[in-house]
Amino acid sequence: MTHAVPEQEVLLEVNDLKVHFPIKRGIVFDRTVGYVYAVDGVDLAIRKGETYGLVGESGCGKSTLGRAILRLTELTNGNVVFDGTDVAGLKGEDLRKARRRMQMVFQDPMSSLDPRQSVESILTEGMKAHGLADDKETTAKRLRELLSAVGLPESSLRKYPHEFSGGQRQRIGIARALAVEPDLIVADEPVSALDVSVQAQVVNLLEDLQTKLGLTYLVIAHDLAVVRHISDRIGVMYLGSLVEEADADALYENPLHPYTRALLSAIPVPDPVVEDSREQILLAGDLPSPARPPSGCRFHTRCPWKQQSLCDTDRPQLREIGAGHRVACHYAEDIRDGRIKPHEVKAELVGAGDLNPDVGGLPDVGSAAEIL
Repeated sequence: MTHAVPEQEVLLEVNDLKVHFPIKRGIVFDRTVGYVYAVDGVDLAIRKGETYGLVGESGCGKSTLGRAILRLTELTNGNVVFDGTDVAGLKGEDLRKARRRMQMVFQDPMSSLDPRQSVESILTEGMKAHGLADDKETTAKRLRELLSAVGLPESSLRKYPHEFSGGQRQRIGIARALAVEPDLIVADEPVSALDVSVQAQVVNLLEDLQTKLGLTYLVIAHDLAVVRHISDRIGVMYLGSLVEEADADALYENPLHPYTRALLSAIPVPDPVVEDSREQILLAGDLPSPARPPSGCRFHTRCPWKQQSLCDTDRPQLREIGAGHRVACHYAEDIRDGRIKPHEVKAELVGAGDLNPDVGGLPDVGSAAEIL
């Protein structure tokens, strides 16, 4: 999917965005014993009319980043500049007005829709909050247009969320986001809870709506095939940081970061000959705790290309290698040109003290994945 988007028309710019959740301990008096570094210094820009795909494994901070952009989660540090306005500094009525232009489609359509409200009530709630439902006749026409746009019959207005299938509920969620006429939609795993056949319908719907309404998307997902199909540019996240960013075709054809190469090698190829002969990178161990990220490059504990210098001491910055291709790796060019060969990585065992605050005096981070 490719759109002709002028380079200078940036709609959303994120600078050094950080979201750190405090870890509390205590019965009478809470005290902070550590932090979960859910998002830790992300920089990205999204141009008007494009689709930016954000990928990474569970717990890397994708959803937290999306919620922080909309101020559904408070920022610890950084700026979110939307169409020239720093949303991070807005409060009260100014923030409420800014949110009309930024909407979200949530991952679970059932839990994000109020079971006690009819579809009509769900769609008009946001319109009333922003003064878009003053005229009854105009509102009724707008509701019919919304349902038509997402492929639902007019009779759906009188029904409740439990009366619909998963795909239909996600369409209602999309209609709710469109009701206030936004410019940017953050879609958090919009198809992960749906069947494969329904996934294609929802993805095609998002593309059609973008063409008709000129929408800008930030699509958060872990399905790499879906992301490649719908995205113009893709950013790859690992443990709260952006490790690579490039145009969709460039990223899939020439991944430069070792983590991106590992992700893409996990996509199955429906040809047994190709599947058996292609490069397959199996990462050792699990994602490190975001409450205690590794020093230096955060991927070095699992990286098959890890070197003795820099990797475990200096955190790499996101730098440009080629036109629009950014990567956070000290040795990206050497890996690309084959001057550094992969080696075996042994999984590091997690000690009891890494997870249990009563052993070794470290904070309990068992709920970190839930926070992310």
